[in-house]
Amino acid sequence: MSTSIDIRDLRSYTGQHLKPVLEAEARAWKERLLWDYSASIDLLQRYVDARILPGLLALIDGKPVGYCFSVYEGQKAVVGDVFAIPGKSATEVEVALVRSLLTTLQHTPGIDRIESQLLLHTGGQIATMFHNAGFTAYERIFMEAKLSANATYDVESYVLPPGLRLIRWSNSHFQIAGELIHRSYQQHGDSVINDQYHSIHGSLRFLHNIVRFPGCGVFDAEGSWVLWDERKSRMEGVLLCSTVDRGIAHLTQICIAPAYRGLGLGELLLRSAMNGLVRRGFQRITLTVTRANASAMRLYTNNGFGERLSFDAMVWERRT
Repeated sequence: MSTSIDIRDLRSYTGQHLKPVLEAEARAWKERLLWDYSASIDLLQRYVDARILPGLLALIDGKPVGYCFSVYEGQKAVVGDVFAIPGKSATEVEVALVRSLLTTLQHTPGIDRIESQLLLHTGGQIATMFHNAGFTAYERIFMEAKLSANATYDVESYVLPPGLRLIRWSNSHFQIAGELIHRSYQQHGDSVINDQYHSIHGSLRFLHNIVRFPGCGVFDAEGSWVLWDERKSRMEGVLLCSTVDRGIAHLTQICIAPAYRGLGLGELLLRSAMNGLVRRGFQRITLTVTRANASAMRLYTNNGFGERLSFDAMVWERRT
């Protein structure tokens, strides 16, 4: 016998209504992904209280048990989250939420693309719902490496090309980093998953979300590195790092300009970051990567990263 699930507009409720669901989600992020989700919860509650977050709330017997929301970016919608309090009805609740949300988004005039990356969902009926709605799935991997207090990762053997310097991130790098991200992801497989890479404006929006918002942790300028070309006064590589919990860092971005690939510069950035994190007392570092990106997978596995879980990046585009 199915559970009677009532699906309502999230904008009719307050952050206090959503609190038990968000608290359960925070526990799930901590257990599965090692992340302190409290900053994201605070931000979500503020958006809900302001009645500006498009989404749905699921209730059973009048009690909130799950929610989902989306974000609109021009002609694209991004499924920001889907979550239900763990229990015998959790999957049924999430399926009901996804069905309602995708139906709404796919029938919204002007929305021609939908993206979704739900790290807490590793497949099952939620993935089936996306597949049935015409989405294409791209497997992504959440990886983790443990950092030993006595570890030293070799960087001395790397010789930088003429004119390049390894320097720490500065706020003055923001615009230039957006331009590098756009250059680096042209013709790259991940640009199929995230269309923000298609333009400098989109890349800057992506960067803004990393540096200014807590969705990927609290941005850590001290743990972020840049490869700077002094001759051309431009950036040729970048690694961006965030703190997701005490002693746990997350790499939010690492990219090398096409002209400098194959020289070991990605590994230099990675090892420089890991050395700095060790010196500052961090015990773990995490990241996400697309399974099909063989060179990135080799880089991470060769430097001590192991797979913690996999999830799907889902993409739907309207066919004309």
